[in-house]
This record gives sequence, structure tokens and C-alpha cells, in this order.
Amino acid sequence: QVQLVESGGGLVQPGGSLRLSCAASGSIFSINIMGWYRQAPGKERELVATITTGGSRNYGDSVKGRFTISRDNARNTVYLQMNSLKSEDTAVYYCRMIGVEFASWGQGTQVTVSS
Repeated sequence: QVQLVESGGGLVQPGGSLRLSCAASGSIFSINIMGWYRQAPGKERELVATITTGGSRNYGDSVKGRFTISRDNARNTVYLQMNSLKSEDTAVYYCRMIGVEFASWGQGTQVTVSS
């Protein structure tokens, strides 16, 4: 079983930055896709960004140009650098990893953008 542990959430003012991290542990052969999703109160979970083993990135329209996803394959870790944060970015952010033999979600980390 693969466990994902997220960190880096918190309270930030509009225009500020945060960096989220998510590390995988357990029996891992390879991780094909790493990504981040978010869910705001009263809304459905939505894609933030994904990155493949080869480095191909995909972003949700609302975060393009502001957020950057990256990964460290040696550490089984994915990062999300969030810049120019807006109040509408407030949500619980979930890490997602998919390998040949597993698909796991993290427990979620709260990001609140408010003055």
C-alpha cells in the first residue's frame, strides 16, 4: 500500500506564494503520474496540475501561468509552487499519484488565501 503525505498548506495573503509538497512511501515500483487537485467548499474536486514521468505537464485553466508543478523521482515527491495567489484559490489541496500497481490520494492540506 502506498501512502501520500502532504505538507506546506496554510494562510497567505492575496498575491502571496506557497509551496506544497507530497511524498509517497510504501511499496513503489514506479509512479507514472503525479498531480494535485483541489476542492473548495460546495464545489467539486478539480484538476490543478499533473506531471508525467517524462516531465509532461498539464494545468487547470484557472492556474496556468501562476502555478508550477515539479517532481523529484528519486524522492517520490511532487511539488506545487503557487504564486500570485487569489482568494478563489482557497481550497483543500489533494495530492494524487498513479503507478502501475497503485493509485492513491493524500489526506489533503488546507490553503486559505485571505487578507
